[in-house]
Amino acid sequence: MTLKSRPLVSVLRIGLINYNSGLQLQKMLSNQSVDHRWQFHNYLVLQEHNPVYTIGIRTNDYNEEDEKRLRKLGADFYRTNRGGLITFHGPGQLVAYPIINLQQFTPSMRWYVSTLEELIIRTCRELGIAEATRTEHTGIWVKDRKICAIGVHGSRYITTHGIGLNCCTNLKWFEHITPCGIEGKGVTSLTEQLERQVTVKESIEILLKMFTEVFQCQLCEESSNI
Repeated sequence: MTLKSRPLVSVLRIGLINYNSGLQLQKMLSNQSVDHRWQFHNYLVLQEHNPVYTIGIRTNDYNEEDEKRLRKLGADFYRTNRGGLITFHGPGQLVAYPIINLQQFTPSMRWYVSTLEELIIRTCRELGIAEATRTEHTGIWVKDRKICAIGVHGSRYITTHGIGLNCCTNLKWFEHITPCGIEGKGVTSLTEQLERQVTVKESIEILLKMFTEVFQCQLCEESSNI
């Protein structure tokens, strides 16, 4: 694929926002009215969230009492249309949402999830975590601890939601849930694994470099005042 023929993806660096604002932004960016696949404007939204627990389409394991318990900790709680079970987002975690039309890339959700996994594996390895890998469970793992959650939604080849990579996240928030519904597993972060402070800002630069490689696209910076 030549550089000219590669899909263009605009990068939005949003910073720290509440989860509901992030949902509304996703909705606005994904609900584009276009007549042709190449008219769709692709975005990669980079952000951090105020503390929030989110749950995917399989919601049976967490009832209203669980929701109240988690809210009392000082976090928000949202039920979403993404895949996967419960997870946590908070400061120090890089939340990346590709809002893209897969018809400009490869029209397959299976390919998309696999490519997101490859994106995180390469990002972790570039930072020095050679053991980051896939397992039979969703997300990216370092041994038996998850370093990145993946939960996506696709409608007519338009993607929403995405990944949550623990950079310097306070991991104590995860102690109040069974992350992604998997018993006996833990969570970790780039900071914990590398034994130094790894910020979201540092991680973003590596992730952007890897994103152009695995998605075979061009990136351009765009103002977040949209």
